Amino acid sequence: MSTESSHSRIINFGAGPSALPVPVLEEAAKGLLNFQGTGIGIAEISHRSKEFTSFVENVSQLIREQLGVPPTHSILFTQGGGSAQFSAVVMNMLARYRLLHPEAKPEDVDMDYVVTGSWSQKAAEEARRLGGGNVKIVADSRGHSATGKAFDNIPPHESYKFSKDPAFIYYCENETVDGVEFSHDGSSPTSFPFHLLPQDSLVPLVADYSSSFMCRPIPRLADHAIIYAGAQKNVGPAGLTIIIVRQDCIVDVDAAVKCGAAPVPITLSYKTLFDSKSLYNTPSVLAIYMTGLVLERMKKMGGVEYYEELNRKKAGLVYDVLKEGEERGVFKPKVKARSESWMNVVFDVLGDGAERRFLEGAAQRGMSGLKGHSCECVVNGIIAGIRVSLYNAITEEQAQQLVQYCREFIEQETTA
Repeated sequence: MSTESSHSRIINFGAGPSALPVPVLEEAAKGLLNFQGTGIGIAEISHRSKEFTSFVENVSQLIREQLGVPPTHSILFTQGGGSAQFSAVVMNMLARYRLLHPEAKPEDVDMDYVVTGSWSQKAAEEARRLGGGNVKIVADSRGHSATGKAFDNIPPHESYKFSKDPAFIYYCENETVDGVEFSHDGSSPTSFPFHLLPQDSLVPLVADYSSSFMCRPIPRLADHAIIYAGAQKNVGPAGLTIIIVRQDCIVDVDAAVKCGAAPVPITLSYKTLFDSKSLYNTPSVLAIYMTGLVLERMKKMGGVEYYEELNRKKAGLVYDVLKEGEERGVFKPKVKARSESWMNVVFDVLGDGAERRFLEGAAQRGMSGLKGHSCECVVNGIIAGIRVSLYNAITEEQAQQLVQYCREFIEQETTA
């Protein structure tokens, strides 16, 4: 009997909080009672104890080693998820820009946003709300959709119009809701256009990697100013946000205020996190602990290179059966070719009542979390569409089980 079945666990294809490896959950359960032989549980131990501070340092090192984070970048841990970083990025990067350009007026400051889905759109909206500069949409995938409204593609390279000297350039590598992702093949027209960036060795490039962090290597990581991710997709439970920040972006935000920048809340300041080694206030202790266990297991399995190949296989399996369903008029993919996400596969089930039948059949087979997101896909209060999230903890065997069910469903729908 497998470990999964011995725990009577269903297969969680949800987008987050997402599946975690059973061995990690078992080890975490032990740590809840006794963390590393201290006689106290991880949820009770002081975050300033030598045992926990050492553990935090090790978590940082595991990320650095597996992603190849250069010494020019620091790794910080905080709370608030990606949504808090919508604000933190703006405030820290505007403070940096103000220190570099103390005479600049807000109307002269550009913040470049690449909008490819619901989350990058929300990030741009938060930047507008905070003010301090002009939000420029330098590429918008909706303009390249058939309706002019759908986030179903990655914009072609020729559509990007970056500012000459922006405070920062922002993009979301994988859109969890819309199922689009930048290609990691630099020759692909749906890759991020690094070659079009302003020719500056310290270009302020910011990336939201929340849905794809640690699922495969990050292209040109060293060329980014900031990469951030919520842990609750691939590496841990909800409550932890990981930030990889280039050290020139860790600025004295109070000094920037004297130059005209807006004050930055102390817990959103990257300098506060850096100076305190991410322990300025009580962090998400349990989430950090479980993330450390996941990263230790990842290292033993072969790191991001191993997971890149595994995730390539899983995505290929699901997209292949989606194509079969499309050819037989049962499934309809939502994303254009070469823009598809490895992590979040989104599609419609065609036919009156077919989506309900699909979800009911999946539930009967112990599969959950397949309902689409209640965002732009809401029609008359009904959440439309299917989303299959294939994060690291989903095994190839589990992906195969979904594929087998999809084939059974296709036969059922076409022979009924």
